[in-house]
Amino acid sequence: MTDTAWPGEGIDPERASAARIYDYILGGGHNFAVDRDMAEQVLDVNPDTRRHVQQNRAFLRRAVLFMMQQGIRQFLDLGSGIPTVGNVHEIAQAADPRCRVVYVDIDPVAVAHSEMLLADNPNAAIIRADVARPDLVLRSPVTRRLLDFARPVGLLALTIGHYLAPAQQPFGIFAAYRDQLAPGSHLAVSHVTNELTGNRADIVAEMMRKAKSNSVFPRNRDEVLRFFDGYQLVEPGLVTTSRWRPELPEERLGDAGADGQYAGVARKP
Repeated sequence: MTDTAWPGEGIDPERASAARIYDYILGGGHNFAVDRDMAEQVLDVNPDTRRHVQQNRAFLRRAVLFMMQQGIRQFLDLGSGIPTVGNVHEIAQAADPRCRVVYVDIDPVAVAHSEMLLADNPNAAIIRADVARPDLVLRSPVTRRLLDFARPVGLLALTIGHYLAPAQQPFGIFAAYRDQLAPGSHLAVSHVTNELTGNRADIVAEMMRKAKSNSVFPRNRDEVLRFFDGYQLVEPGLVTTSRWRPELPEERLGDAGADGQYAGVARKP
């Protein structure tokens, strides 16, 4: 993608975006020079970041398929980012074309590209909204058209909680989503932590804050567990991304620090 390929309302090519940084690290082309520069700075501080991102995508796939095994056929993906290979609707609809998916992101590039990708898919759509406003997300006409909240929903909150500042009351935000979900719904979370990689997560967080990019708030294990209040964690509980139900033994990394994120899936009783 060229840096002039996405002229449009709300796009600031001089300010790095978490969605576009993530896209660049995954090898995507929907990013600007400022995103690439920030991503390279992150990789300089923590060369394992690319592996963290890859492990997170693998966890997403396993979490969606697990939820489908529990009978879930509708998903709400918070902070979905720029579409890459292995999106939620691709995973779910490959197993059951009737699955319905609503993506939510605030980044205009992520939304514009997702709208093009989903134009011919009646069972999947994206809304541009701040995930920190669950009232707006849940009341969106698109959300209400595609998702039936009287039935279980798979709520996906991968790499989004750590962008919520303490002042935003992130645990209250997650509780607001939880309270609208039917029993049998599931929540999947992955979250950057400062417990597995020394001080590298904190250095990256400070670097992004100074650059006025999306601020990152690494949290410890007990804090990440609070996102699951009101749910029952399924086995193996809250672990690192590669250790959550790896499909092959070699998928589980020997060093937990090589994951960099906690991950888990839980059921609303």
